Amino acid sequence: QVQLVESGGGLVQAGGSLRLSCAASRRTFSAFAGGWFRQAPGKEREFVAGISRSGGQTYYAATVKGRFTISGDNAKSTVYLQMNSLKPEDTAVYYCAASSLRQGTPRKNAEYDYWGQGTQVTVSS
Repeated sequence: QVQLVESGGGLVQAGGSLRLSCAASRRTFSAFAGGWFRQAPGKEREFVAGISRSGGQTYYAATVKGRFTISGDNAKSTVYLQMNSLKPEDTAVYYCAASSLRQGTPRKNAEYDYWGQGTQVTVSS
């Protein structure tokens, strides 16, 4: 069983930055692709960013591309999400996830096997 624990959420003003961390219970991200999702009140959980097992490929939702950066540290079994130029519409609970898919760029909830408990990000205007 893999456990994922997010941290780094909080309250920030529009235009500010936050960095989220996702720590795995074992060397997960050398064997799994990593992803970040978010869910705003009344909305479905949506894909934000993903990183391949090797860390060599990253990909983003159009709404965050150019503002968010996903990265990984396999030695620490941790995945990060650097969020810059935050907007009020980025307010959501952010979830870390791990996918066992060996190919492709998983973006769907169903393509991920393990999930963290979520961390709240609130951006004030």
